[in-house]
Amino acid sequence: MNRALVRLLQKKERELRERDIAYRITGLATRRLGWLADANGLDLSALGAGNIPATQNLKGPANVREWLREARADVLFEATSLDPHTGQPAIDHIRAALETGAQAITANKGPIVHAYEELRSLATAKGRRFLFESTVMDGAPIFSLFRESLPAVHLRGFRGILNSTTNVILSSMEEGLDFEAALRKAQEVGVAETDPSHDIDGWDAAVKVAALVTVLMGVPIRLDEIKREGIGGLSGEVVSAARAAGKPYKLLCRAQRSNEGVAASVRPEQLPLADPLAWVAGTSSVVYFETDIFPGLAITETNPGVETTAYGMLADFIRAVSE
Repeated sequence: MNRALVRLLQKKERELRERDIAYRITGLATRRLGWLADANGLDLSALGAGNIPATQNLKGPANVREWLREARADVLFEATSLDPHTGQPAIDHIRAALETGAQAITANKGPIVHAYEELRSLATAKGRRFLFESTVMDGAPIFSLFRESLPAVHLRGFRGILNSTTNVILSSMEEGLDFEAALRKAQEVGVAETDPSHDIDGWDAAVKVAALVTVLMGVPIRLDEIKREGIGGLSGEVVSAARAAGKPYKLLCRAQRSNEGVAASVRPEQLPLADPLAWVAGTSSVVYFETDIFPGLAITETNPGVETTAYGMLADFIRAVSE
């Protein structure tokens, strides 16, 4: 992910210059390399290839706050792996960035679900931005759409397909593979993790639902308040037969506002072929919004790649340093 972001920063250098945006990367942190910082700037070509020049005089801070200080960071790009139950360590990283005066941009959904109000308030108090466009549907403009282009619109609910791993598995089972073979195929093409349980059990989709409900509907919702069921109980025969009968299975995400609050769910559902969501296959995603002004407003992305997610972070970077 971060390599894709570095390559995209280089690719869009002309467009950034046209916006009077100049930058240098002064810090890098990974499990393999640890905390690396050089306030004079790191070698972008080497970073894009995943290498660190041995000749570069790098400091090795001991923790995130020391790292941010050594790097003299103005912007933090946070892209650690999701822990759906705690949101860590991303929350601590973002909190540290904001407290030390940096803008905070993340592709991690956990901080929105577990610490959105705290981090938003901290960003406001520090005069900084906390942005997260890449957290749901990669770089598709969802949060910025409502924040910047739909003022005074009230979101009543949404439904969508938001997890590409389960969508790939279901699509493969429709073609005749059993569950295990479909999972292996998803892993071979790089869609599924070695441990795919967060996707298969519906946690990833539930976190995305919670993020949308919390930010766009203004209702903080806990993960245990979302009715969650994964696809692990579906067999290849059942999924294939459902498609042949014209009612394919999809892992459907839903949220609906009522007088009692917001009810949300993630579960496999059979959809009629007349429903556009029934035709969303492979790594594609879609979300349909119902608002007080627009009865139906859809955002669809078709087979996104890692550059799409990186673009969401790039767009947030432009927003953060342009305002």
